[in-house]
Amino acid sequence: MFASRVRAAAEAEGLEFQLAASLPDRRDIRYVIVDLATRSGVVEGLMERCGQICPDAKVLAYGPHVQVARLDKAKQAGIPVVVTRGQFDRSLGSLFRSAD
Repeated sequence: MFASRVRAAAEAEGLEFQLAASLPDRRDIRYVIVDLATRSGVVEGLMERCGQICPDAKVLAYGPHVQVARLDKAKQAGIPVVVTRGQFDRSLGSLFRSAD
């Protein structure tokens, strides 16, 4: 259900949205967004993979505020933007607006 809100926000700005269990092998990826509640295991090495596959992508991870260890693990993995689910939800209206 939350993915549909992210899809709507992305598509409202003319972006293609793809829900994937792993990083697609496409250089034109503009955003990589990780739900730490379900995909926290992917954060280790993610920035390196993004650097190889989609170096221009903005990388963001979000998770429940009560899962502090997962949020911290994402920060330690070098993910530049790590926010709580509430912060991410509140930013959806403007998150993709700067995508040109």
